[in-house]
Amino acid sequence: MKFPKKLRYTREHEWVLVEGNQATVGVTDFAQHELGEVVFVELPKVGDPVTKDEPFGVVESVKAASDVYAPVSGEVTEANDDLVSTPELINDDPYGDAWLIRVEMSDQSELEHLMSAQEYKEYVEEEGEAEESDEEEDDDDEDIDEDEDEE
Repeated sequence: MKFPKKLRYTREHEWVLVEGNQATVGVTDFAQHELGEVVFVELPKVGDPVTKDEPFGVVESVKAASDVYAPVSGEVTEANDDLVSTPELINDDPYGDAWLIRVEMSDQSELEHLMSAQEYKEYVEEEGEAEESDEEEDDDDEDIDEDEDEE
């Protein structure tokens, strides 16, 4: 799994590339891996406002549909229309050709709350451990249910 150092990351698994007051936003390698084969993408239009921590689009896979959250507030200056016809780009190149939107940021201080590549890597590793723990607990619950059914 890749964690490019030049990017900043959210807990919802979006990445941000900042160039001046412009933020390019996409979904992380971890997110595309968890989603599986992406089959549909819905993005905002140029000129639409986005608000930090609010949904701005949808990425749908064969497994699930997931909202995509804005890591920063501002106005959409560009949307990656290539993803509408070729959503699988998200699986093939999440940090390159599969960027979602570009935003003219309205408040650069919002960047302070995003994670570095190292912080995001650690977050993903912790989240993976938590999921494994949850699965083990679920298995225990199933055993209890089965025992109760036998009585």
